[in-house]
Amino acid sequence: QLQASGGGLVQAGGSLRLSCAASGRTFSSYAMGWFRQAPGKEREFVAAISWSGGSTYYADSVKGRFTISRDNAKNTVYLQMNSLKPEDTAVYYCAADHSPQTTAQAPDYWGQGTLVTVSS
Repeated sequence: QLQASGGGLVQAGGSLRLSCAASGRTFSSYAMGWFRQAPGKEREFVAAISWSGGSTYYADSVKGRFTISRDNAKNTVYLQMNSLKPEDTAVYYCAADHSPQTTAQAPDYWGQGTLVTVSS
């Protein structure tokens, strides 16, 4: 089970950190990732990280602003979001799969979403 938290309301230019805690299964050997779905739009890939944390991948729209990281001892993955824009408003979901590539495309495991709202 993946449990996302940390969403909220923030002004444009602000920051938020999302967390995704895993339980019931050890995800330390899995790649982890974040997706988001804005109102009226399809779910899209945001970021992924390898099991070791040594490799990270980002959507072009968030490169340089978002940072994905993980703490395997805590079975938790994070998404630090800086310089937020109104277009970042969405429900953010965490996900897991065997590799960053499969995580980015079609992950097997999904968490529930957490809402991020960025006001202008």
